[in-house]
Order: sequence, then structure tokens, then C-alpha cells
Amino acid sequence: MRVARNREPGVHLKQIAADFGISESCLMNWMRTADVEDGVKPGPSAAENAENRELKRRVRLLEQENEVLRRAAAYLSQANLPGK
Repeated sequence: MRVARNREPGVHLKQIAADFGISESCLMNWMRTADVEDGVKPGPSAAENAENRELKRRVRLLEQENEVLRRAAAYLSQANLPGK
């Protein structure tokens, strides 16, 4: 990242990427990610993305548990009707 950010005028990212044996798009993605992590550009950090994934997983699990409880309550209310 330091080489790409501190490059001389006229040196293109494509050449830097080739020197390191990676694609230009890979280098650009790394630079974009580093800018977000460094607070230069807005966006979610890697830690925030990980937290969001975990929270979504937890919500999905709670929704499944809630559905099981809803179905059990419906079954039990039907089973307790008079005449059954």
C-alpha cells in the first residue's frame, strides 16, 4: 500500500501491481479497503462487516426460534379446545 500511495508522478497503479505480481483491480481493492479502514473514505470497516454478519446470523436464528414457538402455541391452543 505504501508503494502505491507514495508512487512517483507518472507511475501507474498497473505497473506497481505488475511489479508485485497482482492484478491492478486487486491493488485498487486493497487501496479502497485501506482507505476505509484508515478513515479516509466512508464505509463499514472489516470489524463492522464482521459484526453485521454475526448480528444477521443471530436475527435469523431468533426468527427460526420464534416461528417454532408460534407453531407450538397454535398447536397447543388447538389441542386444548373443548370436545377434543
